[in-house]
Amino acid sequence: MLAGGTDNQLVHAVALLGAAVVLVPLFRRLGLGSVLGYLTAGLLVGPFGLGWFTDPEAILHLAELGVVMFLFVVGLEMEPSRLWSLRQYILGLGLLQTVVSAAALTALGWLTGLPLAVAFVGALGFTLTSTAIVMQLVAERRDMTPIAGQKIISVLLLEDLLLVPLLALVAWMAPDHGHVEASHAWLPALKGLAALVALLVAGRWLLNPLFRILAQSKVREVLTAGALLVVLGAAVLMQLGGLSMAMGAFIAGVMLSESSFRHQLEADVEPFRGLLLGLFFLGVGMALDVATVKAHWAYILVGVLGMMLVKGIGIYVVARLTRSDHDEALQRASLMALGGEFAFVLFAAATAGNVMTAAQNATFTAAVVLSMAIAPLVEIAVRKLAGTRATAPPPAASDVPEGLSGSVLMIGFGRFGQVVSQPLLARDVEVTVIDTDIEMIQAASGFGFRIYYGDGTRLDVLEAAGAARAQVIAVCVDSRATVDRILDVALHEFPQARWIVRTYDREHSREVVGKGVSFHVRETFESALAFGTLTLRKLGVSSRETKRIADVVRAGDAKRFEQEIAGVDWATAGSDVFVRRSQPVPLTPPRHPSQPLNQQAEMATRAKP
Repeated sequence: MLAGGTDNQLVHAVALLGAAVVLVPLFRRLGLGSVLGYLTAGLLVGPFGLGWFTDPEAILHLAELGVVMFLFVVGLEMEPSRLWSLRQYILGLGLLQTVVSAAALTALGWLTGLPLAVAFVGALGFTLTSTAIVMQLVAERRDMTPIAGQKIISVLLLEDLLLVPLLALVAWMAPDHGHVEASHAWLPALKGLAALVALLVAGRWLLNPLFRILAQSKVREVLTAGALLVVLGAAVLMQLGGLSMAMGAFIAGVMLSESSFRHQLEADVEPFRGLLLGLFFLGVGMALDVATVKAHWAYILVGVLGMMLVKGIGIYVVARLTRSDHDEALQRASLMALGGEFAFVLFAAATAGNVMTAAQNATFTAAVVLSMAIAPLVEIAVRKLAGTRATAPPPAASDVPEGLSGSVLMIGFGRFGQVVSQPLLARDVEVTVIDTDIEMIQAASGFGFRIYYGDGTRLDVLEAAGAARAQVIAVCVDSRATVDRILDVALHEFPQARWIVRTYDREHSREVVGKGVSFHVRETFESALAFGTLTLRKLGVSSRETKRIADVVRAGDAKRFEQEIAGVDWATAGSDVFVRRSQPVPLTPPRHPSQPLNQQAEMATRAKP
């Protein structure tokens, strides 16, 4: 909530945005990362800073939707087959790391004089790592291998899954847990199972038909609303079942990961995800209780550093035992040695059940928030002290798909694009196609094409479809205006790719070249040239002569086009007529009306250029 009257609410909201806009770029420029910038901005405007906001918990509750949307996007990238391939990391590595961290932190708390139950709950809260902060830090690193990132994601997923069992464990630890009737103990588990089954059923049979209907409406806002409905609906359903909202969004993302709409959905959700995730970091900064830290600063500071050190050592040991090298183990330990937002839920449940006191709750909460605030600094310090690599290592041979000779993003899959794809697929080139024709997408998907629904004129859609990683971007749409919009929006945003563009006519080709495109193909030139040479063949001209004529016309057209680019007006604007009567292509002598076709063919064979 905002301090002061309602007249000041807009001013305070502007101040909140201003603090983020100023501090986040500044911290990134200083090499401290965007997360620390958000946290500092939140602390500055929060109740323990300038006091413009007095209820950070309300902001955190809203900002949790940023974490929800973040995990939805992660789920979109996690196809079921890929998720199944990570099962050994999730159930093996994730469970082992969680158990080791919880045991080590519990021992640390108990040795410092805390009651065993309090030490255990505090350890659980610190064991559950902040998904939002860790994934943001991972995104900002450039030296992490894909395998290392997959292991971190696997551990975070397991920790999200453990929230409900841990809440049940905390409730069981309450002194009055025995008053709960045993006959009702199974109800929470049954509700959670029912919510999960309902979500899986909806994802399997309802989501794709829903988005096909929305896409056919051709209203962009409706499709965006549908994406938000799926994310928030899945989150609410899982919350009603007593499960994690973020886990519900993740499952919805996984269910849609093989859908034709995945890239469009990711692009639609991305702006909301970024804003709400930033708001979440701001809320965490506001939640840092400076008064509690001042009152117990020595205990909290030593406790935070001690818990981060113990947890980091435990993660490092587990990583080494599971055959990770030193750099990867150190990366994971430095990134994950912090508490998380789920700790607030556990501590609140423990306080409500009289497992810990309100003062202990405040102290542990301050410690967790402080660990989240200094985590970016710890990660930077460990990286610099360890001298880890600053650039990404070359991918291992096992990480590179076999049989691929390149990657192509194709925009448009009409009659032209379908023909273009054939030689690429015959060579096992990795081709990703985006189009807005629902019927075409359904038909092509039945033949195994990797084709997705997406508007190629939107930069966010192209980014979601992998344009930043593509070696070639092929624009195959049949609308001249659409081609121009695509080039205006995205041509200079993906400099690593070679652009090949389908153009309408010579005038359009000149405009495209003027925009900076090096490779273009007029949509009717080669087919019309083939038509003309076929006509000559049917008139009895030899194949050798027709090929020679085609080469002469093609070379002349290319030369005239180069001169037109240089400023010489050779052809009528907008026309593909390239041979004028005043300057004919040197052909063989015409046939005399009385001369048989076979004699003309013989003359054509002997004719010279």
